[in-house]
Amino acid sequence: MMRRGIAELPLHGGHVPRWLALRMKRLADLVIKLLVDEYGTQGVLERLADPVWFQALNNLIGMDWDSSGSTTVTAGVVKEVLSKEDLGIKAAGGKGAKSRETPEELKQISEIYGLDADEYIRTSKLVAKVDTVALQTGYQLYHHVFFVDQDGRWTIVQQGMNPSIKLARRYHWFSEKIESFTLEPHKGISGVKRDYSLNTIAKESKEYQKTLLDIISASPTKIEREVKSIEALSKGYTPLFYKPYEKREVLPIV
Repeated sequence: MMRRGIAELPLHGGHVPRWLALRMKRLADLVIKLLVDEYGTQGVLERLADPVWFQALNNLIGMDWDSSGSTTVTAGVVKEVLSKEDLGIKAAGGKGAKSRETPEELKQISEIYGLDADEYIRTSKLVAKVDTVALQTGYQLYHHVFFVDQDGRWTIVQQGMNPSIKLARRYHWFSEKIESFTLEPHKGISGVKRDYSLNTIAKESKEYQKTLLDIISASPTKIEREVKSIEALSKGYTPLFYKPYEKREVLPIV
């Protein structure tokens, strides 16, 4: 089963003051330790995968509640806390250039926990691809953090930006038993409704997925022929299709 949520926030710039960052880290350190002690590593991952709980954690440690930084800063603080403590959870990735370090950091984490690094690197890339290509809503990813525990469970928190409407959208993923990356991978979605979007992972898009696979598997010549037929139909022409002689109707001789 895979669980996913979405949260939208105003897109802001700027930096957190050093004095505030230090306090946030101390608070986050206490909270994460208490959570691991009370609920275990799975409980921590489940909560980080909940957009409402994640926002509550952000508010608790002192970050702005209505800012895109509530994702990047909070995830960064939690990652730093986990890197300094042996709590059974580690984090890879981050904002901007740091997100591109995810594969290498996942290799290091996998070595510590005895996990298959290739599996997690593939998961990281697939999740990013789903939220940018399979689900197209105008947001470009710029933040990607991959949390993984010693038993191999994981949570991904990533965020995209849409400068034209000055909004950031946060995506949460949690995995215990993955069924599909491409068909209803989320349990719930919350956010601002938009007029147009391309959602190829919805249950209603199953036939679209099959058609797409058929097109990819077909020869270029066949695709070109089909496109020309569609263009002809759109202009009001009826394409002529060749019919083998043996299949033609034989007219009686009068």
